[in-house]
Amino acid sequence: MKEKVKHRKDYLSWDAYFMGIAKLSALRSKDPSTQVGACIVSSDNRILSIGYNGAPNGFHDEDFPWDREGDALNTKYLYVCHAELNAILNFRGHKRDFEGAKLYVALFPCNECAKAIIQVGIKEVIYLSDKYHNETNFIASRRLFDSCGVTCRKLETDNYQSISIKLDE
Repeated sequence: MKEKVKHRKDYLSWDAYFMGIAKLSALRSKDPSTQVGACIVSSDNRILSIGYNGAPNGFHDEDFPWDREGDALNTKYLYVCHAELNAILNFRGHKRDFEGAKLYVALFPCNECAKAIIQVGIKEVIYLSDKYHNETNFIASRRLFDSCGVTCRKLETDNYQSISIKLDE
C-alpha cells in the first residue's frame, strides 16, 4: 500500500499569491504618498499582466508633480497612470485574453479604471482597501461594476497571509 505524501499546510493561497505580486509591483511606484500595484490573472490562475501607479512612458519622474494639494496642474492627479490602467496597457497579448479574468489590486479602483476594467472583459476585482468608499468616483465605480456584471470582493486580512519580502541591496 502506497503511503500518502503530506504537503505543506502554510503555502500561499492563490489570492495571497496574486495580491502579494500586486503589492510587490507597487514598490516600483515613485509616488511618495500612495503606492498601488495591480495583477491581472486569467480564469485558470495564470498571470497576464502587472502594473503600478506612475508617470506615463516618456514623462520623467523628476519633472512630474507628486503633490496631492494645490493648483490641479501642479498635482499628480492629472498625470498619474493608475496601477489598474497600467496593467491593462502593459499587456502584450490579445484583448480577448482578458475575458473572464480577475484583477488583484490593493486599493478599490476609481471610476476611470473601472471603465477600462469593464471594457477589456475583466469579471472580478479583488481588493484590500476601499478607503475612498464614499467619494463620488468610487460610488460611480461600484455602479459601473454592478451594472456590467463585474464582481468585487474585499480580500479579508484573516484570509490573507501577510507577505514579508526582504530584498538584498
